[in-house]
Amino acid sequence: MQPRAAIERWHASLPCCDPVWEDAYRRFETPAQEVAKFRERLRAIGAETWPRAAEIVELCCGRGNGLKALDSLGFERLCGVDLSEDLLASYDGPARLVLGDVRDLRFPERSLDVVIVQGGLHHLPDALPDLERTLRGVRRVLRPEGRFVVVEPWRTPFLSFVLAVSRVRLARRSWGKLDALATMVEREAETYYRWLAHPEPILALLRAHFASEREEVAWGRLTFVGKPRAA
Repeated sequence: MQPRAAIERWHASLPCCDPVWEDAYRRFETPAQEVAKFRERLRAIGAETWPRAAEIVELCCGRGNGLKALDSLGFERLCGVDLSEDLLASYDGPARLVLGDVRDLRFPERSLDVVIVQGGLHHLPDALPDLERTLRGVRRVLRPEGRFVVVEPWRTPFLSFVLAVSRVRLARRSWGKLDALATMVEREAETYYRWLAHPEPILALLRAHFASEREEVAWGRLTFVGKPRAA
């Protein structure tokens, strides 16, 4: 097991997720399942073609399973940013860790090759203004040929169906993973549904700051990969 990395501090920690959400998160996927999912996503967007010396930061990294997926693909210059010290402290890999707010990134200008966020932006308290601040910061810290990778929930017929089924008590009792998902959505409902309600403004902001290389909406999520536009 790797020694636990020291946590750098940009901002004050926020309390870890509420216990009900946390329990549901643990029931939804094991760490090994989450690492495997992230590896598959990274491969699908072509991460295996990125230079192994790339400076990569994962925002809203939580327990760091995305960082572990990147490490397993051979990337070594890794950093994770999250506002929960509890979640960061549970990571046991080689990456640098920062206790920080994604709306106030403090990396040097044009210092990073890749910035990734998987399921973190829909937690922003004030969806569009906070997203604007975050995207400006990401664009500032990326090198001109760098990439911004976003994977977030997205309103599709599939997601609408899953959410509808998750409100059926018998279905939740019959399938533990569905119950875990439903519980997480219930606990983060305010930001989750606000995010789902603004697809066009969100895409407009992403496209305004990043030249799109890949946009895909499938199975209830958006995958966006883009390079920073010139200031």
